[in-house]
This record gives sequence, structure tokens and C-alpha cells, in this order.
Amino acid sequence: MAVFSAYLINYTVPRAGEVARASILTTYEGVPFEKGFGTIVSERVADLIAMSVIILVTLFLQFDFISSFLIESFHPKVIFTGVAALVLLFLFFLFYVKKSTSKIAVKIKTFFLGLTEGVLSVFNMNKKWPFVFHTLFIWAMYVLMFYVTTFSVSELDGIPFGAVLIGFISASFSIAATNGGIGSYPIAVYAAFTIFNIPEDPSIAFGWIVWTSQTLLLMMLGGISLLFLPVYNNKDQ
Repeated sequence: MAVFSAYLINYTVPRAGEVARASILTTYEGVPFEKGFGTIVSERVADLIAMSVIILVTLFLQFDFISSFLIESFHPKVIFTGVAALVLLFLFFLFYVKKSTSKIAVKIKTFFLGLTEGVLSVFNMNKKWPFVFHTLFIWAMYVLMFYVTTFSVSELDGIPFGAVLIGFISASFSIAATNGGIGSYPIAVYAAFTIFNIPEDPSIAFGWIVWTSQTLLLMMLGGISLLFLPVYNNKDQ
């Protein structure tokens, strides 16, 4: 119930649901806030790693297609210049963060140190392998949910799984960038599918189907959870 409540609250204020979830566990289960929030941070780090793995797998499976698309869309010199600029920018960023003592640099270093600590905490926790298994299982089901929903749009019949993965990644970033992907989710799906010459109408329709179904589910279960939490815990006492 705390998890579903957090998802619902995230639709109002991004990331506020994580704080609310830890607060709910503190209020009803007596879990210290910092410990509850610490486990949530570990989950988010695991999610970040899982998403990175999906991106790497997609790049590996669709390397020829993506490289061909970039070469056709951009001049090789532009691609080389862009990659070189990104590498130089990254190296400058690392040097700046390492040497600088400014408030921004300190905050960035603190963030990455916390991220590293969160990653290492996964390997030090009790029952770490069940945690890893469930993380992989949840993300695998999330991708399969996205894929199975393509069966509901006849124009997407026979869509390449690589297109599904790229659409999934694009849609996931839209959720992270906005309040639950409101308005941006279908556009993100269309932007990904258009690379594979999939028409706009079925792409947008598919995006709305996926976003609407999961949003209605989370709103329903989140609302029930918020209402039932005090009742359940009062009965439990």
C-alpha cells in the first residue's frame, strides 16, 4: 500500500512519492525514516542499473540499424565531431568535479558518492540475490507488458523487438522527465517508432493505450491504498 500510494503521489509532485513512502512506513510500521528512505535509494540505484543494461542490450541488438540510421541522417563528420565533443565534455566534467571546491562540484561529488554507496549496499544487504532477482523480474515484466500491448494495435503487427525496446526506453525517459509522462509519453513512443518508419497514428494510439492503462491502474490502486491504510492499521492494532 505504501508503494502504490507513492506512485499516486508522484503524479502530483515528482519524486515526492518516495518521501511519502518512507513516511508511511515510519508512521504505520515504525521503520526509521532514514532507513526506509535508504532502502528506496538502493531500489532506485538498482533501477538505474537495470535501465542501463536495457539500453546496452538495445544498442547491441540494434547496432547495425542505429549506426545506419545515424549515417543516413547525419554526415559522418558531424557524428565524429559530436562524439568527440561529448568525450571531451565528459573528461572536462570529471576534471572539474575532481579539482573544484565550488558548491556545485561538491554537491555533484556527494551525489556520485551516494550513488556508489547505494550500489555497494546492494551487495552488502541480507538476501541480496532475491533482491537482484526481483529487480530483474520486475523490469522484464515491464518490458514484456510494453511488448504484449503492441498486439492491441493491428498496424503494429510484426513490429521488431528492437523497435519495442527503443520505444520502451524513450517512454521511460518521458516518465522520469515529467509527472508520470502526462502528455509526453505517446509523443516519446512516436519519436522512437518513427525511426522504424512506423506511421504516426498507430504509434500515438499505442502510446496512449499503454500510458492510460497503467495510469488508471496506479490511480485506482493508489487511491484505495491511501484510503485503506489507516483502516487496516487501526484494525491491526
